[in-house]
Amino acid sequence: MKRPSPLVQRGASTDIDSAMTPMIDVVFLLLVFFVWTASFQIVEQVLPSEMSSQVGTDPVDVEPEPEKDFDDIVVKVAWDGNTPSWSINDSQIPNIETVQEKLKAISAINGQTTVILHPQPVVPVEFVIQSYDAAKLSGFEKVSFAVNQTQ
Repeated sequence: MKRPSPLVQRGASTDIDSAMTPMIDVVFLLLVFFVWTASFQIVEQVLPSEMSSQVGTDPVDVEPEPEKDFDDIVVKVAWDGNTPSWSINDSQIPNIETVQEKLKAISAINGQTTVILHPQPVVPVEFVIQSYDAAKLSGFEKVSFAVNQTQ
């Protein structure tokens, strides 16, 4: 009997493995390519902006008003034995209502300034709270307390 020659092909090959392997490789390569090149960032939206209604070639120079420079406001609360006394930046104030009026006037100019309350250790808490409330009701957002350092 004659042995079949390996060089002679008999019909088309129906082997699926030999046809699918290169196609699967190409699909995975395309998948990797698209995943690497995809952008997963959030799409930025166009922000609304107010455009000038004036038409012209000259730019409009609008300089902001310079902000007034203030140091911190120090409100000292003292106790003379039976009545409290207040001072704002070493200026004596007779009562808490006047303190609040002065703080409102300062707040109208610059409410971003820090108010520092500096009560003496012997001042009753009631008057310290009144001073804190006066500063907050005057429109100041930043009110802090000074402390005496012990030596």
